[in-house]
Amino acid sequence: MFLLNLQSKVPIYEQIRTQILRFIEAGVLKPGDKLPSVRQLAQDNGINPNTAARAYIELERKGVVYNLPKKGVYVAEIEANASKEIRILSVLRPLKAAGITKNELIHSVEKLYAEAE
Repeated sequence: MFLLNLQSKVPIYEQIRTQILRFIEAGVLKPGDKLPSVRQLAQDNGINPNTAARAYIELERKGVVYNLPKKGVYVAEIEANASKEIRILSVLRPLKAAGITKNELIHSVEKLYAEAE
């Protein structure tokens, strides 16, 4: 289900989180769909279960998934506007972590939208 690049500078939990968000946006995952268990996700991808758990915890904090103890992790109902904001933030966080300043980002966004006009 997931294509993880173990050599990437992007943390594995972040790759999982991003891919789950994209699956939701594309309609591959729908509200109420059950995600693989932490153990199954870790085993299928050859990663540490703590890494898989971290991805799910972050998604749960954002309201993208919910956990039913002893039943599993499920995709939550997300409003369209919330989904957009989640997507935008998932793109901006790595840029911020890479040292790109707010002003540099705003300048680039303005330039991008000016090209479209």
